[in-house]
Amino acid sequence: MKTISNEEEKLLARVSWRLLPFLLVLYIVSYLDRINLSFAALEMNAQLKFSDQVFSLGAGIFFLGYCLFGIPSNVVIKRLGPRRWISTIMVAWGLVTVAMCLVKDALSFYVLRFTLGATEAGFFPGMLLYLTFWFPPKQYGTAVARFMSAIPLAGLLGSFVAAKAFEIDGLWGLEGWKWLFIVTGVPAIVLGIIVLFFLPDRPQQARWLSDEQKTMLENLLANSGSSSQDKGESQQLSVWDTLKNLVVWRFALLYFSTTVCMYGFQLWLPQIIKTFGAATNSSVAMLSAIPALMQALGMLIIANSSDRSGERRYHVVASSGITVLGLVAATYLPDNLKLAGLSLAAFGIWGTVGPFWALTRSSLSVPAQPTGIAFINSVGNLGGFVGPMLIGLIKQFTGSYAGGEFGSALLLLASTAVFTAVLAITTKVQKES
Repeated sequence: MKTISNEEEKLLARVSWRLLPFLLVLYIVSYLDRINLSFAALEMNAQLKFSDQVFSLGAGIFFLGYCLFGIPSNVVIKRLGPRRWISTIMVAWGLVTVAMCLVKDALSFYVLRFTLGATEAGFFPGMLLYLTFWFPPKQYGTAVARFMSAIPLAGLLGSFVAAKAFEIDGLWGLEGWKWLFIVTGVPAIVLGIIVLFFLPDRPQQARWLSDEQKTMLENLLANSGSSSQDKGESQQLSVWDTLKNLVVWRFALLYFSTTVCMYGFQLWLPQIIKTFGAATNSSVAMLSAIPALMQALGMLIIANSSDRSGERRYHVVASSGITVLGLVAATYLPDNLKLAGLSLAAFGIWGTVGPFWALTRSSLSVPAQPTGIAFINSVGNLGGFVGPMLIGLIKQFTGSYAGGEFGSALLLLASTAVFTAVLAITTKVQKES
């Protein structure tokens, strides 16, 4: 791969500093509106008399809406442009999040969670596609990891916001869990409006780049085969073409097993930590920040290692192995050490995302990327439905969260083993050809 010049490095650094902090904030709000339920459940489940099964289904049904609307949303973003579409869906999911404080029973809970998933469906795959308009493959993994560091930051912020929301319980006659939905939903509405004025669709619309810089960036992307003006873009593959692509299915299934662990972990984490003996809901929320910090470290350290070496596949495998080790440790260690196991699992599982999406992008042609990325993300995120349900069902039958953690570890281990076998076969064929 062609080495970029110092001027090109400076240009990419300028693009990074101009775009990634804002995109990071948007994703923090998106992810926080997805996981705020995990903290709200500490009060909401008891007040509304929701069983573990009701909570599991409500937590997971988000991902059914997310899956169904993922690909259509990425088709729309190509036609309307990122700025208008991201603005629209942010305002929509912000309103739905605020409406969560109106939940009265299981049915309203399910409907609003499904609607939230549908409105958020286009954001993440849309952002993965958007980053291909600005970053060559060599720098894409780190860009994605920096963008996705919003996940642990959302966990850290969510811990703080939840603790404060529980402290103002009763203000204006509203319970703390209702305040949590309000204060996390309103920022999405505000930022959605700001996106219209701040986010350029393509480099050519960036007022903060000179004409010379725009040309340089377009040439850099074109030379790497990822130009937004690539002639293949007009030949974007149909959904049917995507469904016939075995590479897409392979990545979708691997991502599915990853999100089973990811969301089973994330959406039950505060309730798992509460079983360790934490005294109050506020202290549970603050302890949840420790795994969130390890998520951030895992994402940045592993992505930087992958980008420096240019190697993706074995970084994904190694990160999955760390996750399995952490989940097994959290299953069998004594209560005072279980948080360490969960933190190790968090380091590994979120460490996979940078090299995984960089590998996914490099494995798909430019015409295949819009529908391919959306399909992988949508199918993969069905793990977000299975993960919480798996933990909830196992807890129902065993009275403990440990079995769910171990089951998630086994699923990830199995999919990683298959991925490694396919990797070995593919590598061998490539060497022989």
